[in-house]
Amino acid sequence: MAKRDYYEVLGVQKNATDEEIKKAYRQKAIQYHPDKNPGNKEAEEKFKEAAEAYDTLSDAGKRSRYDQYGHAGVENGAGNYGADMDINDIFSRFGDIFGGGFGGAFSSIFGDGSGSSQQYANRGSNMRIRIKLTLDEIVKGADKKVKLNRFVACSHCNGSGAKDGKYNVCRSCNGSGKIVRTVRTMLGQMQQVSVCSACHGQGKTVATPCSHCHGEGIVKQESEISFKVPAGIGEGMQLTVSGKGNAARHGGINGDLLVMIEEIPDRELIRDGNDLLYTLFINIPQAALGCTAEIPTVEGKAKIKIAQGTQSGKILRLKGKGIPDVNGYGIGDLLVYVSVWIPKKLSKDEEKILKKLEESENFKPNPCSEDKSIFEQARSMN
Repeated sequence: MAKRDYYEVLGVQKNATDEEIKKAYRQKAIQYHPDKNPGNKEAEEKFKEAAEAYDTLSDAGKRSRYDQYGHAGVENGAGNYGADMDINDIFSRFGDIFGGGFGGAFSSIFGDGSGSSQQYANRGSNMRIRIKLTLDEIVKGADKKVKLNRFVACSHCNGSGAKDGKYNVCRSCNGSGKIVRTVRTMLGQMQQVSVCSACHGQGKTVATPCSHCHGEGIVKQESEISFKVPAGIGEGMQLTVSGKGNAARHGGINGDLLVMIEEIPDRELIRDGNDLLYTLFINIPQAALGCTAEIPTVEGKAKIKIAQGTQSGKILRLKGKGIPDVNGYGIGDLLVYVSVWIPKKLSKDEEKILKKLEESENFKPNPCSEDKSIFEQARSMN
C-alpha cells in the first residue's frame, strides 16, 4: 500500500512552520494514542503514521529531501514505523514535545488499562559514515559492504551485563523503570514520567557484572554491514540503515547507521539533476561534411551521426541515457554539446586553403531561424 503524503497525514500545508507541524502532531498523537484507543489497530497504525510524518517534517534535512524527492528521498531515513515498531520507542523519541514523559503523561489522562508498570527500552547510539559512489553506481544502484568497529551485544551475557543472568530490583524506581512527577503542561496538570537514570528504564540493576563486558552488556567488535544504495541517489543525501548502529547497554534497541552520500566526479560526463552532459569536439571539415562520432555513455561507448552543416553550440539529446529519478519517475537524458574546434596554429598550406575558402559564398555566415544561439537552445531545453 502506497504511503500517504506526510503533510496530508498531519493535516498541514507544505509551507507550514515548525511550530505548526509540532502542534498538528500533538493533536494527532492525542487523537490516536493507544491508551485512548485500546485494542484499535487502525488507531495504532495512524498513531505510527503520524509519528513517521513528524519524524521527517520536524527535521530540516529530511524535510528538504522529502520536498525534493518524496518518500524515496527519506525511505531509508525515516525510521522503522512498521508493524514491529515499539510504541514506547515513539514515546522516547518525541516525548519532549509534550514537556517530557509522553507515554506516562497520556497514561495518567486516559488510563493504562493494564495496571502494570511500563519499562522503557534503551537505545544505542547512531553511527555516521560517508561513502563515495561512481556515476555507474549512481545510475544502476549498488550493493555496498562496509566494515565498522561498533558496539555489539556481549555474547557471554546476551547483552544483559549480568553474570549468570542475576539482577537486583532498582532501588531508585522500585522496579518500575520510571520516575513520576506531577507537573503543569499545556494539557493541564498531569503526571510527568521520565526514564529512571539509575537503571535506564529497566527496573533492575546487575547483581554481579559480566567479566567480559564489565557489566555494560556491550563490547567493541568489527562488523561487516551490507546495504543497498538506490539508483538515482545524489550528493548530500543520507541513507539510514536501521538497527546497524551501536547496540544499547543492557539490551534494548540498536541505533542506526547513517550513510552520507558523496559523488565521485566522472572524467567525461557531468551530472545535471537527472541529466548527463557531454561536450563533443569536432573539427571544421567534420562539421561541414557531417560525420559519425563516438561518445561515452554509462553503458559504454555509443556512435552518433553529426549532420552536415552542424553549427558549434548545437545540443543533441539522447533520450533515456541519463540518471533514473530516485522516486522512479522516469530517466534523464544525455545532452551532447557540439563544439567545433578551431585550430590555434596553421601551416602555410592550411592558411592558403582557408583563405581560398573564405572567398566562397558558402563560408560566409548566413544564419537562419533554425540556427538558434546557445542561450536560446538552453532555454528550449527547460
